[in-house]
Amino acid sequence: MGRVMVVAGEASGDMHGAKVIKEMKKLNSDLDFFGMGGRRMRKEGVDLLYDPTKLSTIGFLEALKHIRLMYKILDKLDKAMEERKPEVILLVDYSGFNMKVAKLAHKRKIPVVDYFAPSAWVWGKWRAKKMAKREAKIASVFPMEEKVYREAGAEVEFVGHPLLDMVELNLSREEFLKKHNIDENDLIIGILPGSREQEVNSLLRPMLEGAKKVSMSYPNVQFILPLADTIDRDIIESKAKGYDINLKVISGYSYEVMELANLLLIASGTATLEASCFGTPMVIVYKTSILSYLLGKLLVKIPYIGLPNIIADKEIVPELLQKDARGEKLAKEALDILKSKKKQEEIRQELKEVIVKLGKDGATKRVAKLVLETGGIKVDGIS
Repeated sequence: MGRVMVVAGEASGDMHGAKVIKEMKKLNSDLDFFGMGGRRMRKEGVDLLYDPTKLSTIGFLEALKHIRLMYKILDKLDKAMEERKPEVILLVDYSGFNMKVAKLAHKRKIPVVDYFAPSAWVWGKWRAKKMAKREAKIASVFPMEEKVYREAGAEVEFVGHPLLDMVELNLSREEFLKKHNIDENDLIIGILPGSREQEVNSLLRPMLEGAKKVSMSYPNVQFILPLADTIDRDIIESKAKGYDINLKVISGYSYEVMELANLLLIASGTATLEASCFGTPMVIVYKTSILSYLLGKLLVKIPYIGLPNIIADKEIVPELLQKDARGEKLAKEALDILKSKKKQEEIRQELKEVIVKLGKDGATKRVAKLVLETGGIKVDGIS
């Protein structure tokens, strides 16, 4: 039986880890999985030593609150490596923590595959050099990531981004409009404040303030907020009170909203790439604690924070950060796009080029095969 340790932190890492595990089981039915993750990995049969998905934080200082707990978990994982002797370890995102796991694995001479590796192209090449020194094999999802890690001496395979496999609609445009009683002639603006409560607390109010100002110019506008399954509806509805706008809060269907919308007000993160798959114009918003932001400015090595802009290496959609993330500025950027058909088309074309750079579909399958081959585990199934 092949033994695979999988370590993921946040909900997104749990999701990607579970998808890779599912593909690994197709390639070899005799596998034993254990490690750290959430409910999706547990559903795939992983023996979880700890579930950290409820501890998701944004920013350096916010993460420090859990540092003692993290070291206790590291010790637990180290003991599991010694006792259960996995053939290979799959690290999924959770970069700061997983860099330490990679160090432990290297000491024990256990091969590692890092999927959504530490963002060395954002925070500095030292991260890539450390992972190269620890002999972690990098399953690269971004073209700029592949370049930085290869230059640092790491073994890298560009697998492409898994969202190309994930972005699928459950309802057609007509079905979605009918289900949620939306007039097809309305201007549609999606509001996506993020999947963490911390993001919602920081971003929803300025988004709603911006929405209110936009509605003064477009009386027939319909705002739609697809509710992430990690966020309580009561939190959204309590914050939305007092804003006299035509807002629908719906459960799920974020891809349908991205596809349908004329424009998105969206939190910085992977959702911006998902929206790029539909070519939908957007205004990217980001806000964290002032100390975390200032520290980030000292460390970040790139001029943009939005993934579409980073991949394009230029600003193709506006970014509003920190003090600029307020209603008045959101409305101005939104209206500049909405009032210009030429600008909308330019953004759509640029976003298409961004998606082309993410490679071809099938990333998850390629990662699964890479993990098994790296661990010397037989690949005998048909994927």
